[in-house]
Amino acid sequence: MGAAVLAGGAALGWAGVGEPSGAGPGRASVADTAVPGSVPTTTSSTTTTTVPEPPARSVAAENALPGTPGWTVQHPSRAGQMEAYLGAVSAQRGDTVTLYASTPAPSWTATAYRMGWYGGILARQVWTSGPQPGHVQPAAVRTAVTRMIEADWRPSLTVTVGPDWTPGDYLFTLRSSTGWDTYVPLTVRDDSSSAAIVVINAVTTWQAYNSWGGYSLYKGPTGANTRADVVSFDRPYGWGDGSADFLGNEERLVKLVESRNLDVTYTTDVDLQARPDLLLHHKVLVSLGHDEYWSTAMRDAVERARDSGVNLVFLGANAVFRHIRFESSPLGPARREVNYRVAAADPMTRSDPAESTVQWRDPPVSRPESRLLGEMYECNPVDAPFVVADGTSWVFAGTGLRTGSVLPHLVGSEYDHWSPAEGGPPVQLLGRSPVVCRGRRSTADMTYYLAFSGAGVIDTGTNQWVPHLLDDPVIGTRVAQITLNILTAAATGPLGQVHPARLSAGIAQTPLARPPSGD
Repeated sequence: MGAAVLAGGAALGWAGVGEPSGAGPGRASVADTAVPGSVPTTTSSTTTTTVPEPPARSVAAENALPGTPGWTVQHPSRAGQMEAYLGAVSAQRGDTVTLYASTPAPSWTATAYRMGWYGGILARQVWTSGPQPGHVQPAAVRTAVTRMIEADWRPSLTVTVGPDWTPGDYLFTLRSSTGWDTYVPLTVRDDSSSAAIVVINAVTTWQAYNSWGGYSLYKGPTGANTRADVVSFDRPYGWGDGSADFLGNEERLVKLVESRNLDVTYTTDVDLQARPDLLLHHKVLVSLGHDEYWSTAMRDAVERARDSGVNLVFLGANAVFRHIRFESSPLGPARREVNYRVAAADPMTRSDPAESTVQWRDPPVSRPESRLLGEMYECNPVDAPFVVADGTSWVFAGTGLRTGSVLPHLVGSEYDHWSPAEGGPPVQLLGRSPVVCRGRRSTADMTYYLAFSGAGVIDTGTNQWVPHLLDDPVIGTRVAQITLNILTAAATGPLGQVHPARLSAGIAQTPLARPPSGD
């Protein structure tokens, strides 16, 4: 590899094309799990913080507690036997959250589990309800013009997020008295946290692929021609046994970082919209396996964090591809997600072109995702080995990998690609994997660049990164080691201070000039 040092990347990008075919959930890999505890429920239907809570338990102390076996869904509901959603995607300790549940069974119970390591059990029970009366909620309502599906249900149970709910990713497991069960996810965040690592749950992408009620942002009853233009969080998730893509594309990263007691906290991409400045409290933001749908406020917050020295790690592909905006529902702000895809179809295009919900790279928005990621989504589906492009890089330390080493089946189904012809930032290519997608030869790339702030940006360029962490018997430990190398270094501060990026040898690249002072 060449020795030229990269500095820059804050305003880079290229125009390009590439349309996903709707790759959705990864496969869940979970172990049997759970432990008792209880907090009182309330009758409030809103999510409000009451009094300040004591400092949160550390990840190390939390995972030293015994896990709770039996947390997994055993008889997943498939036809309305047990369905539910929460009135908020996230909450803090002291808040209340409301469950909206529907079942024909006489009764049901809800149990909340925090997801982590717990000696390999992977979850700890923090709360459980008593038996709740079952009832079938009204049919969902479809909005004719946008084909939005919304479940206007009455509240079933309100739960206080207690002081013993350590911030993290949670799954409620709801079980009916007739034996059917489902998950409902919740992120318990800590807005006062200064943990080095903040992990983002990609709930906007979960919702985009959610076809509960017959409509998602990808398809309707007759296919893509009847897809919804707006989707609502006011409805259950109809995939992942109710967990959406958490168990498929996110849970393994949670398991990894908590097994190593890393300094980590959690939030959602909707919270990036609502609380953008909180990113500046952390050293590194981690985006997981499929993080496709971003609003303007979300992207602006992350770019501002990068330009302030916060490292960015994208452990997937196809990130920041679709531009969205939010609307309120009867349950509160940012409960409806808008994505028309075609500028002419979006009523916002004429009045506010920057908020038109097209692909980020397309007019009238024209902000290619490569300006943030360092590269951009190109194609799917593929199934290919990952090929190491620079085995001397610090990211591969301790793995035994060398330049040219391969990791089978790590690339797919969607991938990102870097090309100097597309005007992207000068990068260090960490991986460059030959692929053939829809008859076209190309490469799936893993890239590293530095912003002028010194922040490092790493994009693995494949959806399969998180699903292969740990559990894959062939490559899982190596993928985990690479991930830990990245996260532990990024957690210390701007990566450019310790790991300068190097121009890749044999590939024509022009280092960026530093922007004029004041730009």
